[in-house]
Amino acid sequence: MQKKNPKLAKKVLYSTRAQRHVHEFEGSTKLAEAGADRHNHRFAGVTGQAIRVGNSHVHEIDLSKTDFLNHFHNLKKIRTGPAIPVGNGKHVHFVMGQTTVNDGHRHPFNFATLIDSPLV
Repeated sequence: MQKKNPKLAKKVLYSTRAQRHVHEFEGSTKLAEAGADRHNHRFAGVTGQAIRVGNSHVHEIDLSKTDFLNHFHNLKKIRTGPAIPVGNGKHVHFVMGQTTVNDGHRHPFNFATLIDSPLV
């Protein structure tokens, strides 16, 4: 009897799920703390899939780590705003929120996602 390839089985399982769309994003937090400890963090990732809201949709961001500066921050359960058309049937989302608390502080942030499917 031939053994099944577990990698192939996973690939088939995942390919049966319909993917709507996601957005890449990158940004920097606003500055936090004072004096020599004043700093910010950078981050990048991919949103979750589209979540229908009214006549539009939003995405959830769940990022486990910002860049390292003797500590990390997370972006947990952040929701984007609704789709903002940018022409040619494309759109972006505006995002604002705050990181998790670490090292006694948190950072606010705001940014726009990158355009969905820029080459398609």
